[in-house]
Amino acid sequence: MPGKPSVDVAIYVPSNFDPSFDKVSVSRMLEGLRIAKEIYRPAGLQVNLLSVKTGAVDPKFLSIQANEIPRVPDTEYINSYESSKRHPAELTEMALRAFQSMVEVDDNSPNTIYLLAFQDVVFPFLEISEGRNWTVKMVRTGGLSFPSYSYVDTIPRPYRGVITISNLSTPSRLSRTIAHEIGHKVMNVSHEYKDTNPAHEVYAEGGLMLYGDGADIPSGEEGRWHLERLLMSPYVYRLSPDGTKQWNRDYLESGHYYDPIYEEKVVKFPGATIMNPNW
Repeated sequence: MPGKPSVDVAIYVPSNFDPSFDKVSVSRMLEGLRIAKEIYRPAGLQVNLLSVKTGAVDPKFLSIQANEIPRVPDTEYINSYESSKRHPAELTEMALRAFQSMVEVDDNSPNTIYLLAFQDVVFPFLEISEGRNWTVKMVRTGGLSFPSYSYVDTIPRPYRGVITISNLSTPSRLSRTIAHEIGHKVMNVSHEYKDTNPAHEVYAEGGLMLYGDGADIPSGEEGRWHLERLLMSPYVYRLSPDGTKQWNRDYLESGHYYDPIYEEKVVKFPGATIMNPNW
């Protein structure tokens, strides 16, 4: 529809999953995207399906490690977004090669959202264990958005729109995973909502960007500018009367949370840690 904020989504599903894997299918991907369309409609965003493709991939790419083990943990001196700007997550070579084997690159690739299905996408992170020690943990993801607020400039531009999907097997995952991960990508925010500051995992009701049943996309300062940031996203375009896509302006500093394109649509908050301050 001319003038309506829109995002384009392409779906890729391998045809050679192992026989015992049944958590993702073409039909589930399509249903998850249909639900996402409904979630984003009240926000004024049109979610367009560009294509659905399937085919055999190299079996070694059915399961991947998303990012390298982080080198520097978050501490209380700066907040998590500031920390990610200084020390971005780094895509693994395995993940990049998997993306390259599936995504068909074109001129609009840097602005297109790609939903890629995998059997497993594991995500390593650092967590405080005891005293002044951190430990490396690895989580099995149902969906992972590779957002710019975390990866900044470490993902090659043609693949920065990739979202991986590995589990749509329950009603809650089917109804929220794709919409939630698209939210990370287009709002460029972590798990946060109103007075809830970002964290690795936040379970609460209300907002689309929390783990729970909520689908709210709030606006204004009290809503952490989620709606405004969504509509400012470089993944969003509007069709001109002649049918050409007029894209929002691109990131000026590779898309960290405080990228200048957002102007005042950001939230300043202090760093935090559960580590004993008298370590």
